[in-house]
Amino acid sequence: MRLFPCDRYLLPLPDGHRFPIDKYMLLRRRLEQHARAGKPLEFIEPHAATDDELVRVHTRDYLGRVIAGTLSRDEVRRIGFPWSRELVERSLRSTGAAVDAAAAALEDGIAASLAGGTHHAGTDWGEGFCVFNDTAVAAREMQARGAVERVLILDCDVHQGNGTAEIFADDPTVFTMSMHGARNFPLRKYPSSLDVALQDGTGDDEYLRALAKALVESFDRARADIVLYIAGADPYEGDRLGRLGLTKAGLLERDRMVLAAATAAATPVAIVCGGGYCQDLEAIVDIHAATMLLAAGWPARRESRRLRSGLE
Repeated sequence: MRLFPCDRYLLPLPDGHRFPIDKYMLLRRRLEQHARAGKPLEFIEPHAATDDELVRVHTRDYLGRVIAGTLSRDEVRRIGFPWSRELVERSLRSTGAAVDAAAAALEDGIAASLAGGTHHAGTDWGEGFCVFNDTAVAAREMQARGAVERVLILDCDVHQGNGTAEIFADDPTVFTMSMHGARNFPLRKYPSSLDVALQDGTGDDEYLRALAKALVESFDRARADIVLYIAGADPYEGDRLGRLGLTKAGLLERDRMVLAAATAAATPVAIVCGGGYCQDLEAIVDIHAATMLLAAGWPARRESRRLRSGLE
């Protein structure tokens, strides 16, 4: 399975910043260990998202101000990262990783970005540690290439994908499903195609029952050519910002259900990481690594594209 890491593009953050940036490096190293042990994992440096890719989603004015470093103080505060040249480069690479993963998934059945899930960025704003909306850019780029017509974005981060919902509000070709904490960030929640809002403390059983229903509805309504799956680690019971009660086993079952639904629909899947804010970074790495290893060993991962093409 092709993986697109961008952790070598460093993001300087002040001491005590609550975003656990080191989780991406630790995840890559963990997966490299599995690759050396024989797991079918290939690590590929992602391209930097281009202006043409970005302006299909974001306004030229917003893009220009991000690149030039002329965002207002309020805009920088809303993003949650101090502006720097390194922030720009990392954001471009993280977005490019989602595009590359989508393209690879269309060839292989499954691929993944080892970052991303930046679903709070809207057409002309960034928010909540999100500068550009990577899955939105990937969806638009695959459509622009003529590779797909319809896209399903399955957002299983604990926070609602308000930016994604705003971007695709009037676009019937992109179906957005967000499964999130009802009382969690963001305060303003734009309506997705399907929102599944969960109460604080929701555990494995209730979560998975709700997911099963949401997957049936999402695949039935989306009729998608590709799934972009935000596999957030932040529904975990130990997450500082999550407020839900899922175990690691429950999160892995979530991933299994998503992949099974996509396989049943013969639909390729591109995975991005989404959030994870547990103080124990190894717990975040455990969750994301389990997702990637499950996908790499998924029996149908190279069959979905063949099935869609009618090639046995």
